Amino acid sequence: MFDLNDDPFAEEGIGDEEFDDGTGAELDDGLLGELRQAAGILDPVPPALRQIAVEAYALHDLDARIAELTFDSLVDAIPVRGATDPPRMLTFHTGDVTVDVEVTAQGLMGQVLPPQPARIEVLGGPQTSLPLMADAMGRFTSEEAPTGPFALRLRAGGEVVVTEWLRA
Repeated sequence: MFDLNDDPFAEEGIGDEEFDDGTGAELDDGLLGELRQAAGILDPVPPALRQIAVEAYALHDLDARIAELTFDSLVDAIPVRGATDPPRMLTFHTGDVTVDVEVTAQGLMGQVLPPQPARIEVLGGPQTSLPLMADAMGRFTSEEAPTGPFALRLRAGGEVVVTEWLRA
C-alpha cells in the first residue's frame, strides 16, 4: 500500500533516468507506463467515449476530399418572423461537388450537385445509420434526424467526399 509520507521517487531506478536529447520532451518508458496505469485506475476513460474515439478513427478516409461549409442558415440567413422551428439549411462545397442539406426534427433531405447517384452515410459517433442512396437527380432523404455532431460521407463516381462536422 502506498503511504502518502513516502517519497515515490525514493525507489531505486525511478527518477534517475535522463531525458532524451536534453529537451525534456520524452519520459522514460517505465515512468510513462506507471503514469498510464495510475490514470487508468484513478480516472478511466468512459467506455462510450472510448467507443466514439475508435469509431472516429475508423471513419478516417485518407482519399476523401473535405467539403467545406459555405452556407449555414443559423449563421447566414435572416430570421423569419413567427417561425418557431425553421429547418436548418446547409451547403457544402468542394471542387465541382456541392451538397445542399435541410435538417429538421423529422430527418434530413438533400441534393448532390451536379445531379448524380451517390451513396451517402450520416456519420455521428456511436450510433450507426443506414446508408442513403441519392437518385439520378442527386436527391436523398432520411427519416432519422442527426443528433449531436454529424458529418456526411458521399461516394459517387469513384470519388469520396466528407463534409465538415457540425452539431445538429
